[in-house]
Amino acid sequence: MSLLEKIERKVAGVGIIGLGYVGLPLARVFCDGGFRVLGFDIDPSKVQALAEGRSYIKHIPSAKVAELVLERKVFSATTDFARLREVDAIIICVPTPLNRWREPDLSYIENTGRSIAPHLRAGQLVILESTTYPGTTDEILKPILEAGGLVAGKDFLLAFSPEREDPGNPNFSTDRIPKVVGGFDEASAVAAQRLYGSVVARVVPVSSCRAAEATKLLENIYRCINIALVNELKMLFTRMHLDVWEVIQAASTKPFGYQPFYPGPGLGGHCIPIDPFYLTWKAREFEFPTRFIELAGEINSGMPLWVVNRVMEALNHKRKPLNGASVLVLGVAYKRDVDDIRESPALKLIELLEERGATVRYNDPHIPKFPSLREYPHLRMESVALTPELLREVDCVLIATDHATYDYAWIVEHAALVVDSRNATQKVTKGREKIVKA
Repeated sequence: MSLLEKIERKVAGVGIIGLGYVGLPLARVFCDGGFRVLGFDIDPSKVQALAEGRSYIKHIPSAKVAELVLERKVFSATTDFARLREVDAIIICVPTPLNRWREPDLSYIENTGRSIAPHLRAGQLVILESTTYPGTTDEILKPILEAGGLVAGKDFLLAFSPEREDPGNPNFSTDRIPKVVGGFDEASAVAAQRLYGSVVARVVPVSSCRAAEATKLLENIYRCINIALVNELKMLFTRMHLDVWEVIQAASTKPFGYQPFYPGPGLGGHCIPIDPFYLTWKAREFEFPTRFIELAGEINSGMPLWVVNRVMEALNHKRKPLNGASVLVLGVAYKRDVDDIRESPALKLIELLEERGATVRYNDPHIPKFPSLREYPHLRMESVALTPELLREVDCVLIATDHATYDYAWIVEHAALVVDSRNATQKVTKGREKIVKA
């Protein structure tokens, strides 16, 4: 039976490498779409949790994992990459971070490719979903896979389809987000399109892996540059004694030619703070300066320092130096109502505050303690209980993430000073003299 026939009959085995914020939701979609899924991860604690029917991602309930693993038995996970021979399609969902020099770190893709190559068999389809620069699938992953003796386009199929996860967004689950697909050759493209078309609402074919890789970068660079614009305007309007959020709200009433973006304390998540730099790095190969991207990165990366300076100014007005002050950071997740701390600007805020002599604590209902952080290994903190006594005790409350569970009127009532970097207190009417926008 051919691969296309297996996909059509939904008897093709699907293997997903990397069971994090991208891989686990994708596994759920394929299982609910009628496929059997075998997940692979190098972290044995994740594999053990899944085997017991437990989820480690907030928006994937443990009840759902238990249903797939223990009841329906359509999903299982392993650390044994030799079992890749059991599946017909292999989807790679591993991280693509930046190194200390802000250059692409493709080690996860490369190591995954080396893990696949010895077990790759003829007829299999390999799809890369990890966000990266145009050319990675063809120039980096393909030669590694072919080192096992099989040839792409002849013995196995190869494609790229960028992940488009938005954790915590109830309006766009994985199966409802259009899937961009580009193949190494026509046969690869058709197979990948058929596979995704079996489980998602819409497939968007493009001409090549490079085009698909570039699509994801464009999406995030678009957001990065527009966020940088409003961040710059926030700093300017603050000097002009204007409320940038009021201006954005008014501009949003224009029914054409305008889309609102909102400022914040810096960029967070795995995509927007990282992806643009993959293209700036690749552009150097073509001797092409990416000035918009570089400038946007400069503005956005400077926002945590600007927010800390606003904290310092607010404390100065109360004749209190930042050195020796106690600061409570509210929210350390990278965005509202998620349990994801990756690239969160709150981490930089805490580091900058501590470097300037402040005593810092945090509260986040979604993150009870800091996981092991590659860029911030020195930060070892646990969430403290949010009580009236704590709010009265600290010199400043800094709102870094605007979780919906927070009662901002109650927070302002009990705090002496609130620095709001998210416009979370916009509806608070009592005690506004305590609030400083940042």
